[in-house]
Amino acid sequence: FKPNSEIVGADQTFWPQQWTWENFTSIQDDLDFFRLFANSVGLSVTITVIAVYTSLIAGFVFGKYEFRARGPIFALILSTMMIPWAVVIIPRYTMFADAGLRDSYASIIVPAMISAFGVFMMRQSMDAIPNEIIEAARIDGASELYIFHRIVAPLSVNAISALAIFQFLWVWEDYLWPYLMLTSESKQVLAVGLTTFQGRYTTNYGGLFAATAISVVPVLVVYLVFQKRFVAGAASAA
Repeated sequence: FKPNSEIVGADQTFWPQQWTWENFTSIQDDLDFFRLFANSVGLSVTITVIAVYTSLIAGFVFGKYEFRARGPIFALILSTMMIPWAVVIIPRYTMFADAGLRDSYASIIVPAMISAFGVFMMRQSMDAIPNEIIEAARIDGASELYIFHRIVAPLSVNAISALAIFQFLWVWEDYLWPYLMLTSESKQVLAVGLTTFQGRYTTNYGGLFAATAISVVPVLVVYLVFQKRFVAGAASAA
């Protein structure tokens, strides 16, 4: 709520000496804020839904099915969590560029469709679902898809909520990968768009702080809505 003259001034005060709404009203003209905001929300929700669904399926398979090499395959998935991001970013970029997916949302969605952390979290949460319930459903003639969608998924709501918060936060805050892959301004996300406030010689701190404050709102809303389930889900997967 401070004008730029106060933000960069030598004499600093906690409260603004001159309150202004201009920082908030100007961000749409300077940044096309709502377009960037909508792009980030759309990508974050889409990736979160897909990643949670694939993680739940994998967790169900690893937690409730017995098959050969189940342990080694699960260990292989967990081992991918130990690979530093800096090691894979160049080959991943090259692979998507060669496939012609640069400057498309597919380049952002596809790498995040499967989460090793999500698979691990859902696999651990499956221990809370009694095998007797699943066996009873099979005896009654329920198909595996029916058991998954009508029994396992509803009983995993807490774990789903916890993973959804984690996944949404990771996608919402991601900067480097969208910066590398998305070249069109109309497709760019909010995390990258905020850097446009920083010019070569000056920085619009007021607009930057106002836009950043608004960008925090979706994360707070998601957490406040799912707070109780988040705590229960994180505890159940501990």
